[in-house]
Amino acid sequence: MQEQRIAFYKGPAGGWGALRSVTQTLLKQDIPIKGARTMLSANQPDGFDCPGCAWPDRNHASSFEFCENGVKAVAAEATARRAGPDLFDRYTVTELAKQSDFWLEDQGRLTHPMVYDPRSDKYRPIEWDDAFALIARHLNALPDPNQAIFYTSGRASNEAAFLYQLFVREYGTNNFPDCSNMCHEPSGSGMRPQIGVGKGTVTLDDFERADAIFIFGQNPGTNHPRMLGELRAAHRRGAKIVSFNPLRERGLERFADPQDKLEMATMSSTPISTHYFQLRVGGDFAVAKGMMKHLLEREDAGETVLDHAFIAEHTTGFDALAADLRAESWPLLERESGLAEAQIRAAADVYRHAKRAIVCWGMGITQHVHAVATIQMLVDLLLMRGNIGREGAGPCPVRGHSNVQGDRTMGIWEKPPAALLDRLRDVFGFEPPRDDGFDTVESIRAMLAGRGKVFFALGGNFAAATPETPTTWKALQKCDLTVHVTTKLNRSHVVHGREALILPCLGRTEVDMQAGGAQGVTVEDSMGMVHISSGINPPASAHLLSEPAIVARLAAATIGQHSRTPWLWLIEDYGRIRDRIEAVFDDFRDFNRRVAAPGGFRLRNAASERVWETPSRKASFATHAVPQDTPSHLARARVRDAIVFTLLTTRSHDQYNTTIYGLDDRYRGVFGQRRVVFIHEDDIRALGFKDGDWVDLRTVWDDGEERRADRFRLVAYDIPRGNLAAYYPETNPLVPLDAVARNAGTPASKSIPVILTPHRTAPEPAAAAEEVAA
Repeated sequence: MQEQRIAFYKGPAGGWGALRSVTQTLLKQDIPIKGARTMLSANQPDGFDCPGCAWPDRNHASSFEFCENGVKAVAAEATARRAGPDLFDRYTVTELAKQSDFWLEDQGRLTHPMVYDPRSDKYRPIEWDDAFALIARHLNALPDPNQAIFYTSGRASNEAAFLYQLFVREYGTNNFPDCSNMCHEPSGSGMRPQIGVGKGTVTLDDFERADAIFIFGQNPGTNHPRMLGELRAAHRRGAKIVSFNPLRERGLERFADPQDKLEMATMSSTPISTHYFQLRVGGDFAVAKGMMKHLLEREDAGETVLDHAFIAEHTTGFDALAADLRAESWPLLERESGLAEAQIRAAADVYRHAKRAIVCWGMGITQHVHAVATIQMLVDLLLMRGNIGREGAGPCPVRGHSNVQGDRTMGIWEKPPAALLDRLRDVFGFEPPRDDGFDTVESIRAMLAGRGKVFFALGGNFAAATPETPTTWKALQKCDLTVHVTTKLNRSHVVHGREALILPCLGRTEVDMQAGGAQGVTVEDSMGMVHISSGINPPASAHLLSEPAIVARLAAATIGQHSRTPWLWLIEDYGRIRDRIEAVFDDFRDFNRRVAAPGGFRLRNAASERVWETPSRKASFATHAVPQDTPSHLARARVRDAIVFTLLTTRSHDQYNTTIYGLDDRYRGVFGQRRVVFIHEDDIRALGFKDGDWVDLRTVWDDGEERRADRFRLVAYDIPRGNLAAYYPETNPLVPLDAVARNAGTPASKSIPVILTPHRTAPEPAAAAEEVAA
């Protein structure tokens, strides 16, 4: 049994703690030699792209281009452990469902395609041809292709994603829920109307030139550790780094670079943030608006602060924004941000004195009801001083999964533009469907209502990642067929339809051998760089197929008789797939030649050139009122007899998305457990509790449904009063399906109104198992 304790961490991010974690991770997966050798090929020109985050690679010739959490991701894939037919023969699915998420994934790599046998309640091996025939039979029996739903994880390669969207559209639907719907959809929805692109405009070179870097709603120490290297270098050359986060996150405070011999030898570290503001959960909108109000007030006082030439030549809508800012109330901005006026002005002064500034944000911004408006405020802030299309400046939405941005580039989108559909028609000779498909939340509703009969997932862990967990599980269980392409066992495989398949695929680290020889795939990082990824390890099993091969063989089995696309021929050599990508997307001209260069190439970003692909052919300022109708506002207006808190869901340091590598969160001082809730010590006293007490959480919503998560340990923490933080997926049952970002549909998992009550019931079996798992 692993010891459960709270012992707050005093060291920096990185450093010896990271190196110890790397060693322990490789030993745990029984790959001390193989794992070390594998990591030397991570993010290298002739190696593989890390299957973790989408942060770009600085130096493709480096011998050390990975981070602690990248090691965890690679080790989980390169593990010596195997989850073969013998595992499924030992356990019924009912028994597997009682295990924790950590236990399920910790069993190791899947080795055989498996089919659910309802008579024994077990998964049994199935031949690949039989599996494809089963899926094709279900798909071709549907009276309407829109009754099939095709989910995509951000780890799918460009080649797999392109084939996938091509097959599904030729099959007849645009039902493409994906992890973009779950994370950065508001970034694209916010930026496209303003600057004409839904991606960030900066590169790593811009981080070397920025005078100031502003970080909103992001924890790079856990979610994008390699970003800390860029922030460390920026701090050392004198750039200001301004962080806005409700929690004190160690990676935003101090970092010890494991590659710096002096720091490691002297046990020293480098500060990261020059300014750290602990705003209220969801207070970023008010902060951004307050910063702009301060700039305008300085301008009105006679100081030249704004870039008037840029505003006049390149933008529209400034006068409306200026009028709105002048009329804004400082007391309102203080109340909604949780910061004092002086703090907001201090942050604005850093921006005012910086000639070049970058604004970064993560899911602490995107997973709110008002996420799109908040992002547009951040873009407004940049536009006011001409900080888009200037070196060392621009917006930087930091994506999660390693190819989530590339998948959207390849056409994984439930709302495809007409130009894409026209090009698919012209190149491939079929008429694609024109109606919008289902996003993630809409897909759950469709399955629940019986309008989604077949659910196919290209990677991911849909059952664990999605909101309102009991409802999502009911939706999946109503399907006639659920299919999951995956490397490891996870929660989604034990929450299944009437028929179910698990299809094991190659990992990013493994050699992909096809008829034309060993193949490489391509990925796109957060900054639009496209590069090749080639595995180096032997496959975990002889029975694995690559994701492109799975998609192509499924397409051949389902629509092959009437499709003009040579599906099986394409996967003999992935260069053929890239030729088709080039035929559809102009930005991929000469794809195979350009991606062969070390480091690959950057896709064109028109906004970074100050070419605005908007209806007005200019960038647009957006004007929004400070939100006073958030879920927490509405909940507090309804509930007068209890304290309503705003809960944000977060990852632990031993976690990436829904993949749980262990039960520790080193930087926050939590060990051997996950069912904790971080809360201000004064709020603990106000509730009549004490640090370490056990509580239940209940969502305050307006539909009469009970949403709860039980048995969480209170942990006194440095977080603003009235705010809570806890890990997902344990708290996903608290997130209503209706709680989504306006104009984007992303679950608002960072701002859920909840109340706390003393825990009085026994722990659920899965929860208890998770806490004692070694």
